[in-house]
Amino acid sequence: MKEKIHPNYYPVVFVDGEHEVISMSTVKSGKTREIEGVTHYVIETAISSYTHPFWTGQTRMLDTAGRVERFNRRYNRG
Repeated sequence: MKEKIHPNYYPVVFVDGEHEVISMSTVKSGKTREIEGVTHYVIETAISSYTHPFWTGQTRMLDTAGRVERFNRRYNRG
């Protein structure tokens, strides 16, 4: 590999409310936490796989039939 072209990777902990994911990232923050003897940067996230509506099964169903009817009314179709 070429020298000095790759970003640095840091140990991080992504925090979404009460859920935490320990990983590596090129992002770092001003807050740190020691986990098992390793200092991790703490990255606060608003949505993760623990809380995302798609993964939690709380997605809304779209009313596609209503959309088609409105389209047909708007453009005077059958």
